[in-house]
Amino acid sequence: MKFVSTRSIDGEKFSASEAILKGLAPDGGLFIPESMPGSIPGFTLDGGAWYAMYTAMRPFFEGDELEGDLERICRSAFDFPVAFHSGDGHDTLELFYGPTAAFKDFGARFLAYSMETLLARRGEDLTILVATSGDTGGAVASAFHGRQHLSVKVLFPKGRVAERQRRQLTGWDGNVESYEVEGSFDDCQKMVKDAFMDPDLKGLSSANSINLGRLLPQYAYYVWASNMYYELYGKKPVVIIPSGNVGNSTGAYWAKAAGAPIERIVLAVNANRTIPDYLESGEYRPRQSVETLANAMDVGAPSNMERLFALFPSYDEFRSNVSSWSVSDDDIKRTIKEEWEENRHIICPHTACGERVRRDHFADSPTIVVATAHPAKFESIVEPIIGKTIAIPRSLFDIMHRESRSKEIAADYHLLF
Repeated sequence: MKFVSTRSIDGEKFSASEAILKGLAPDGGLFIPESMPGSIPGFTLDGGAWYAMYTAMRPFFEGDELEGDLERICRSAFDFPVAFHSGDGHDTLELFYGPTAAFKDFGARFLAYSMETLLARRGEDLTILVATSGDTGGAVASAFHGRQHLSVKVLFPKGRVAERQRRQLTGWDGNVESYEVEGSFDDCQKMVKDAFMDPDLKGLSSANSINLGRLLPQYAYYVWASNMYYELYGKKPVVIIPSGNVGNSTGAYWAKAAGAPIERIVLAVNANRTIPDYLESGEYRPRQSVETLANAMDVGAPSNMERLFALFPSYDEFRSNVSSWSVSDDDIKRTIKEEWEENRHIICPHTACGERVRRDHFADSPTIVVATAHPAKFESIVEPIIGKTIAIPRSLFDIMHRESRSKEIAADYHLLF
């Protein structure tokens, strides 16, 4: 299995380990598989989610230097549960039981263990740059904190993350530094990309979803979840994914392309309408992001669209495979209230985007809505709506009570070094 750049598909080929360490392709593109696995290896669901995910990822590491380490890495990285909240076929895939209570823990922990293994073998060091609109930075900081051969710089937009998210981003020391950037998430993301393209800066890599190591675990849990759903109900689900930078969704599209039993994939976005507008007009226009209640999805120029365009090169092909709806802040609040009153089920603002799309467009279809974060991370939004205090997961409580450390800087990547 080899990987190529989205910008030179017929160009230089890289192994999975090389792609993970580089983060971004030499030409500025994103790494994608040269071809998808011909089939998904058979696995037993009785082995647990981590084992199913390990089995699903094996074809991407055949012949790679991490091949012999993959089972150990998966066992160590995925030491928390993946759960279905059952709704008689209208199910919710809960991905927030990791250390920072968000789905990003899967990719961040896999990436940290993989990089540490590779760098120790090489006797090299790397600096990880990560831009975040909320959850990514906290997951990366937690996963990489204390790892050998690795230092991390977390960039997040000042004043645009929830307070509990901010505590997760800034409660670190040692090899993790946090920066509050004057600007939007898109400004933070541009700083990271500009730093990568600076020929004078060496030893950099990424932990955003532009890194292949983030996407492969996401691919794998969609393989597991769709097979679990099919075993339960005998039907292929429509998978509805709250989407910002589109990395999580890309993992699902790769799983479907490899043969996972998925009927359709739907992107639920907030008021940042870049993708729905493209589907309606045929003209792709990235723009500055706007602030919403689902702040981790406040992305106006999704990086992983480049991967989706590589998977679906023409507009007609893209439109026949990708569906997307936008959900307003008012509808986010309405959905949180309805889900609580009808089902006594508490969801975060991001998950509410997916639930709204399900209720409005797929009420009669077999569905999985992806729950991307624990609602306790957004207590200032959710608790007034449901009139109830949300219990805080122990891992989140511990991080919240760390000393906060960060530096305020302008949106200029030179200030990081």
